[in-house]
Formats: sequence, C-alpha cells, structure tokens
Amino acid sequence: MSVSAIPSLLPGGPGHLFVLYGDSCSGVPGALHEGTFAAVNAVLRRLDPPPEFILFPGDEIIGLTADPEALRAQWRHWLDHEMAWLDRQATPLWHTTGNHTTYDEMSERVFREVLQLPENGPPGQEGLSYWVRRGDLLLVFVHTLWTGLGGEGHVETEWLEATLRKHADIRHKIVLGHHPVFPVNGFSGAYQREIGPEYAGRFWDILVEADVLAYVCSHMLAFDVQVHRGVLQLCTAGAGTAHRMPEEVEYLHCIQAALDADGFRYQVLDTDGVVREKLQWPFKPAENWRNLSPGSHVAGFSGSKGPNHIVELRITGFMANGAHAPAQTLFSAFDPQIIAPLWLGLRGPHQTLTLILGRKPGRSPHYWFGPDLIPGQPFDIDIALHAGMGPGGMLYRMHGDHRWNSFHGASATGLEHMVWPAQWSVGHGQGGPADRPFIGDGLQVQITAAV
Repeated sequence: MSVSAIPSLLPGGPGHLFVLYGDSCSGVPGALHEGTFAAVNAVLRRLDPPPEFILFPGDEIIGLTADPEALRAQWRHWLDHEMAWLDRQATPLWHTTGNHTTYDEMSERVFREVLQLPENGPPGQEGLSYWVRRGDLLLVFVHTLWTGLGGEGHVETEWLEATLRKHADIRHKIVLGHHPVFPVNGFSGAYQREIGPEYAGRFWDILVEADVLAYVCSHMLAFDVQVHRGVLQLCTAGAGTAHRMPEEVEYLHCIQAALDADGFRYQVLDTDGVVREKLQWPFKPAENWRNLSPGSHVAGFSGSKGPNHIVELRITGFMANGAHAPAQTLFSAFDPQIIAPLWLGLRGPHQTLTLILGRKPGRSPHYWFGPDLIPGQPFDIDIALHAGMGPGGMLYRMHGDHRWNSFHGASATGLEHMVWPAQWSVGHGQGGPADRPFIGDGLQVQITAAV
C-alpha cells in the first residue's frame, strides 16, 4: 500500500521551508529508540515538498558513556544507518549539543570530530556553538552545557550578544540550544531542566533586544510553545525518546515550519502523520469587538471551538487605593451548575493577575499567573486566549506594547479542550454581585473571538 504525501506548509513568497525535531536518544542497533525514531522519520519523509534544511536541537544518540569508541559507534549508526535516507549535502542538518552527547570534555571532542560543524563560535567552543546564515535568516546555535563554564545548564552570553549584533540587519533570527530557559509543563529545575538562573535573565534580554523570532530547544520530552516579551520558546523533544512528559498528553512528533515576510507558521505531526497542533505567529489582529459593562451577559459564543480559536479581551479600569487580598473578578465564563470553566481576575496581597481554568467535576482547577497590579493606579491590559498554543496560550500584554507574554503556569494542557459556557460576567463571579467583586472603579471589558 502506498503511503500518502503530507502537504507541507509553504512560505507565501520568498522564505524558508524547514523541519525541527530533537531528542531521539538512539544510535544503538535494535534498541527501543531506533524503532520510535524510525517512525518519526517515516513521517518526515512523507513531506511534500521536503524541507530545505533540518534543525535538531540535541540528543541524537543515547550517549552518556565513558568509552569514546562506544560513543563514536553510536554516532556512526545514527548518521550512516538511521539517517542514511537523508542527503545531507542537499538538505543540511544542523545540530545543537545535548546532555546525552556533550556531557564531559571527551564527549565534546567526539561531537566536534563526528559532526564537523562550523567553527565560528566563541574561543573554546569551536564546533559546539556556531552560527549559519541563509539569505535573510540567521541561525545561532548555543552550547547550554559547556564544560568550560561548569557543564550542564551553563551557557555563555557575550558571544551570543555579539553575534546577534553583528547580524542586526538580518530579517529573521532563530537561536537554538538544548535546554529551555522557561519551565515546560511545570517541570522545573535550574541547571538540570533549564539553563542556570545567573544566565537565564541576560540570555532572554539578549534575544528580546535583538528581535529574535524564537528560541528553539528540546531536552524536556514534550512539545511546548510559549512566548516571553514577544520571543517564542519552542520546545520539540519528540523525535524518538519513548517516554513522554506526561504520557497521556505528549506524543512523538516532528515540526514542519514555514517562515516568510508575514511571519512564522508550523504544524506538529505525530507518527501517524496527523497534525496535532499548529500556529501562525504573529496571529492576525482582532476585529468586531463587543463592549461588556459590569454585570452578567449572554455569551457571544459557546461550545467546543477547536485549536484555531482565539479569544481576545481588552480590560481597563482603576485599582482601589489599598491592596486587597481576596479574589476580585475581571471576567468569567461560567455555567451556574459547575465551577466556572474560566475565571480571570486578581488574587492575593500583591493583586496578581490570575487565570483559572476549571476541569472535570471533582478535579482541581489549573492556575496561570501574570503581573501584579498596583493599588491606586489605572490599568489597560490585553489578554489573548489561544487554543492552538497549549498551556502557553494564556497571553497578556500591557496595551500599547506589541509584545505578548505567556502567563506562568504548571499545566501540560491549555484551552484545546475548552467547552465555552453560555454566560459571561464582568466585575463579579458566577454567584452574583457579591461573589468575588472587583473593588476598584471604571471596569470595562471588550471581547472578540476569531478562528
């Protein structure tokens, strides 16, 4: 039986067509991950047209051996057998380092020797950190576990900043490294799960200042997208490592992407070739706003809306003069018979902007946290609820700032299974005016939705 082609997303004019995937942890003949990696590659090979290049953010092989010959043998099996289908001269394959492949000085030497990547990185990291320029696209690969700084979770930033400044004229910039900067699915731990705190802040500042499109990473065995100050963190670690984080939500995958003057689009494909998630970034500006005054309202939409559904809110008002720790409602979507599927408001002594999603009856809700609002001050906040971005799709920004931010949360899912109820409220919860009232003044909400 012939296997059908999978249509690739295409640039709308001049642009770039590519694939991202990472963490196969293979390289051992007959081992479990050889089969799972082959299943992902089988999907990649069905793409029509095929990618112009492939980005692999680390952990190609299982590695983690003290024997350099065993390590070389794994690399040879991965490159010469498992990836033999790929003409690497016609379709370049670029790698980052990873914790299974560059865990000590010996493995760093083997990585350099086997892959022979560009040697334009910082002193001591030649062939480990590097950059590649393809027309109007700059790709910068950083080594997030350099032994010269201390190993896993340690990354230099001066060369990264200088490289991005050197190529400041370029339209599109993507930075790749193995470790995330922000936690994925609530799994957190400095140096082991994210880069260390002494690097993370400056690292992200550099990306923001250079107008980088995305930081691509892997390591955490999941697919995840989130955004911070306008820069995407895209985690793809589904190329074959059999266990997932968590099993019931995550899946083996590869990402097919297109990039052009209008932005970045991707589709996430599982091992059946099914599109499980997709995104266009930036998403299109909203239209057809509806004004909501304080009180209860019949919802403008309800039911299951699917992964392309985006709800935007613009919320303005004045905070009360004193801090108020009890919960204050800004907007809620509710059914009187159950705990509100969606509640947005302020909670705690710092009056933290908080989004709560109700789940199945008897299950605890999930929480996302944004900025603290200041007593006695006006506020003007944009909210976007993007069902196609999973847990990273709870977004906020201060009105007038074009840069979106994901709320901080610890969930592995977002709005993708949301069933919107038929009632909304502004300024109080589902129980009426006395239920978690907003105690400031002038609260107004505008809402719109798009597919």
